[in-house]
Amino acid sequence: MIELGYILISTIAITLIAFIGIFTLAINENILKKILLILVSLSAGALMGGAFLHLIPESIQEANGADIFIVVLVGFIIFFIIEKILHWRHCHDGKCDVHTFHYMNLIGDSIHNFIDGLIIAAGFIVSIPLGFTTTVAIVAHEIPQEIGDFGVLIYGGFEKKKAIILNFIVASTIVIGGVVGYFLSNLIEKSVYILLAFAAGGFIYIAATDLIPEIKKEVNIKKSITTMFIFILGILFMWLIKIILN
Repeated sequence: MIELGYILISTIAITLIAFIGIFTLAINENILKKILLILVSLSAGALMGGAFLHLIPESIQEANGADIFIVVLVGFIIFFIIEKILHWRHCHDGKCDVHTFHYMNLIGDSIHNFIDGLIIAAGFIVSIPLGFTTTVAIVAHEIPQEIGDFGVLIYGGFEKKKAIILNFIVASTIVIGGVVGYFLSNLIEKSVYILLAFAAGGFIYIAATDLIPEIKKEVNIKKSITTMFIFILGILFMWLIKIILN
C-alpha cells in the first residue's frame, strides 16, 4: 500500500506543474525561448537516460531480452500513432501549426498524461528508487511541455483563466493513470515489466522525434555546444541517480 502513496504524491506533484504557465506570462519572450531550449535539452537527455539506463535494464532482468526489445519497439510505434491520429505534439515556442485543433490536442495530451501515470505506477511497483527515477524523467519532460502547451492555448484564443483550468484538468489525468496502473500491476504481476519496456519506447520516441529536432534547430555554434552539453548532462544526471539509488 505504501507504493500507492508514493504514486499519488508523485502524480499530484506533477499535476501541479500545470500551473507553471502562470509564471511564463511575466517572462520576456526572448528569455523564455532561451529557457525553453535549455529545458528541452535537459529533458531529452533525461528521457534517453531514463529509457536506456533504468527502464530497459529493469525490464530485461525480469523477462526475455528479445521480447522486451519488441515491446520497446511497440511502445515507440504506439506513441507515433497517438501523435498522428490525435494530432498530439509538444510545442516549444507557443506557435505550432499542429495545434490547429486545440481540443484534439487536449485529448491527445490527456492520453499522454494517463500513460505517464501508468509508467510512474509501474516504476514504484518494481521499486521505490525506480519509481523516483521515472518521476524525475517525467518531471523534466513535463516542465517544457506545460510551458509550451499553455502558450499554445493562449495563442489559440483561450482566455488565460480558461487555459489554466484546461491545462490543469488535462494534467490531472496522470493521477488517474497512476491509480489504474497500481491496481493493474497488482492483478497482472508481469505486466509491470511490459509497461516499463513500453514506457522506454515512448521516452525514446519523444526524445528522438520531438525534443532533439528542437535542439538541432539552433544554428549558433556556441549555443549548439551548450545545448549538446546540457543534453549529455541530462543523461549523466540519470546515470548518477542510478549509482546513488543502487
